[in-house]
Amino acid sequence: MGDSRIVPARALRGEMAVPGDKSISHRYAILSAIAQGTSEIENYSPAADCASTLCCVERLGARVQWEGSRVTIGGVGRDGFRAPGGPLDAGNSGTTMRLLAGVLAGQPFESILTGDDSLRRRPMRRIVDPLTRMGASIEAERGDFPPLRIQGGALEAIRYEMPIPSAQVKSCILLAGLYASGTTTVTEQVATRDHTELALAEFGSHIARTAGIATIAGPARLEAHNLAVPGDLSSAVFLIAAALLLPGSELRLLNVGLNPTRTAVLDFLNSMGASIRITGRRTLAGEPRGDIEVRSATLSGGVVSGPASARMIDELPMLAALGPFTERGITILDARELRVKETDRIAALVDSLRRMGARVESFPDGLIVTGRGGGPLHGAEIDPRGDHRIAMAFAVAGLAATGESVIQDADCVAVSFPGFFDLLDSLIER
Repeated sequence: MGDSRIVPARALRGEMAVPGDKSISHRYAILSAIAQGTSEIENYSPAADCASTLCCVERLGARVQWEGSRVTIGGVGRDGFRAPGGPLDAGNSGTTMRLLAGVLAGQPFESILTGDDSLRRRPMRRIVDPLTRMGASIEAERGDFPPLRIQGGALEAIRYEMPIPSAQVKSCILLAGLYASGTTTVTEQVATRDHTELALAEFGSHIARTAGIATIAGPARLEAHNLAVPGDLSSAVFLIAAALLLPGSELRLLNVGLNPTRTAVLDFLNSMGASIRITGRRTLAGEPRGDIEVRSATLSGGVVSGPASARMIDELPMLAALGPFTERGITILDARELRVKETDRIAALVDSLRRMGARVESFPDGLIVTGRGGGPLHGAEIDPRGDHRIAMAFAVAGLAATGESVIQDADCVAVSFPGFFDLLDSLIER
């Protein structure tokens, strides 16, 4: 695809399903691979990140068949993985690397986890430290960066208090707990997404949860399960934002995941005056889902800070790009984690917003985006720095700006939302 040209749009109209949830797809694939028996996963995410997970578990011995959105995985059991005979490539996927590290820490062989240039710059000491406490031996570049060389073995349960909110770190420790003797406990001050806990329960592990605490008893045996992945809310947010911005828009998104640990972004948008309605609520495998109906609306603006920043970390780029179109602007604080995503997202947001004429001020942990008083946005050439969420956020902003915008390296959206630009174009009225 290369670059993508975005021209102003009049409205967004239509009904569609968004791709399967990326976070849930990773977890179902990994647990299916170490379960006894064959699991079928419907609506598996088409994201390149989730393909990386499938490639890795296949290299470790699981049998994988992928046809359309259906994935069938023949599990090898908790102790059935084999040494892969070479490095495991997680691509751009931090979730693949961090979650698989927890499983590999319990294996009786050495493995190496690596990834692309972006992933090799992302911090891993946050999982190295707890896994080392459990008994694994792990080497990392400068003690913090991939590749990770993991010598697994017998693990001991630990009680771990999360120093930063991270569902990936929590999940890594709980997966390692499947291989540990005793009960592993993870406590968190800020609740993060709980897809791993829900999936572990579905696969038959002994996991218990109370407010801020998850415990898992090991060693544990998992049983194969048939599952259906809901649509990805973090992907749907880009389409929701576009419908809110463009007057006269009406959009219906089908079968979207509505896990309470993920829906803070909908609450925030509604608090700003968004017109978002949920219908057809239902729950499968512990995961709530439903249809989202969106109409255009005037947004007041607001502040995201504290625990809310952690709960909306994937949606913050889109919220920041909405800022210039709101009445009072948007302030994001307590979001230092944005600095260590696929790129430094705060820096990328500031650069892209300024290119389009927005007024923005940045901080080590966030930014302030001036609202309509800062003037209208104009089209610009945007360098998303290889980051899928930056590319999609400014494609949406470009629809409501004056003049043409160009999103460089638009192929980077395949990490989470292949076909995003074609799908967006199919919904646009000009």
